[in-house]
Amino acid sequence: MSAPLTLPTAMLSELEAAYATPPRAYHHFGHVQDVLHRFADITIGPGWTQPVEVYLAVLYHDAIYEASRRDNEARSAELAMAEVARWLPDAGIDTLRVAELINLTARHGQLSPADFGDDGFSLDTLHFLDCDMAILGASPEVFHTYDRGIAEEYAGRMPGFLFRLNRRRFLRGLLARERIYLSDWFHHRYDAQARDNLRRLLDH
Repeated sequence: MSAPLTLPTAMLSELEAAYATPPRAYHHFGHVQDVLHRFADITIGPGWTQPVEVYLAVLYHDAIYEASRRDNEARSAELAMAEVARWLPDAGIDTLRVAELINLTARHGQLSPADFGDDGFSLDTLHFLDCDMAILGASPEVFHTYDRGIAEEYAGRMPGFLFRLNRRRFLRGLLARERIYLSDWFHHRYDAQARDNLRRLLDH
């Protein structure tokens, strides 16, 4: 993928180190790379209004992640703003927009297209959030690996029964929504497979 921005080597190294701390079964840099593939799909499809800001939001959206904490997104957003200011001070990047996008990932499953306008910035938001949720519409094998990874990350951090209760509640909520994906682009391509994956998991 041709990135809209080249990061300094040290900046990228620190970012990759952040995704390895603590060790993670799903929210590691491999997840970022998967989301970047979806970012590339949009780049060659509908396109981005603010490609640099969205790209940075993809890179940093899970940079700080500790299972069971509720401030991961806010801390990741703060880190992104600090790192952009440190390494790319003269690049003209809208760091508040980067932080806004990252913070919105805390609301997966709660938002609908009606919460946004119909301008290019809003469409960027929908596509960005959907890129992060594309894993739900992956092949059954990939989806199963993702689900196991999430469970592994919570093991030892939350009682198993409570994790299963909360996890199933979240997935049922997604399945009950009129749209799992916010944008038309992702809805048409991933919705059916995502619903099949969720039903299969919840039936077990």
